[in-house]
Amino acid sequence: MNATPAVADDLIVIGKIYSVHGVRGEVKVYSFTDPIKNLLDYKTWTLRREGNVKQVELVSGRGNDKFLVAKLKGLDDREEARLLAGYEICVPRNLFPELTDGEYYWYQLEGLKVIDTHGQLFGKIDHLLETGANDVMVVKPCAGSLDDRERLLPYTEQCVLAVDLAAGEMKVEWDADF
Repeated sequence: MNATPAVADDLIVIGKIYSVHGVRGEVKVYSFTDPIKNLLDYKTWTLRREGNVKQVELVSGRGNDKFLVAKLKGLDDREEARLLAGYEICVPRNLFPELTDGEYYWYQLEGLKVIDTHGQLFGKIDHLLETGANDVMVVKPCAGSLDDRERLLPYTEQCVLAVDLAAGEMKVEWDADF
């Protein structure tokens, strides 16, 4: 394991180690990628937890629809692997594939101001949730917000009218009294 990770501001969390698997030092991983096995496409991970940062190399991985099992280079002991539980798995954003116009990664949407068609500021996107039907934006109030309500807005074409990353804004069609 290497202690020289990429620049922290450039890292995006794509998963989390949550447990050990077996006796050979493998770890169980929650993947935040879609599909979840895409996490295994990244061979170098920067692990981060409570100010601790380290770089590891993925040797192999496998999984199902709920979690992955990963083998990391130099990690052959169950007790050593247990120490990695709770670490976020990060990769530099420049490794992400390019998207077509109108497509965005969640990290690009987080922090955008959400403004309705009447010019009212609902707040900023705190994070997104995956649901069965569609993704949902969690919009929390900020300075200048219409009120102090947290809103859950669907990330759909009917709701999201425009995204302007340069301006840090998203225009939505939504009834404020909803």
